[in-house]
Amino acid sequence: MLRLSTKARYATRIIVYLAQKDPRELASRQEIAKAEEISPDYVEQILIKLKAAGLVTSHRGAKGGFSIAGGAEKSTVADILQAVEGPISLVPCTDEKCTRVSICVTRMVWERANEALKDVFIQTTIEDIAKQAKALNASKSLTFEI
Repeated sequence: MLRLSTKARYATRIIVYLAQKDPRELASRQEIAKAEEISPDYVEQILIKLKAAGLVTSHRGAKGGFSIAGGAEKSTVADILQAVEGPISLVPCTDEKCTRVSICVTRMVWERANEALKDVFIQTTIEDIAKQAKALNASKSLTFEI
């Protein structure tokens, strides 16, 4: 079964969490960890990779923390996955030179599937997911009385 890594899924959740906050409001590693139910140490490891990729900004000081960099409308799921996992590829032979390329009957299927998957990740912005998350959270807070 094909699966995204835990690190990739958590990194996406962390960025979406930051995208839902006011841009002037910072989130600490502990706050993110608690909100997303992820170990603070693992959050830190992921934030380091996201910062190196320019997707989050860290702010030092007593009231420091992290914020999304560049805006949620510009960052995509593909950006996040590449930051924490490297190139997006279903199988290694689509990115690497394979000795069987001239005789491989399945390569075309893997290449088409790989491109379709990349397209979904490239076309999905963090802003798209953050809007869905806000709508989902808003619907959860509705209460009805009879």
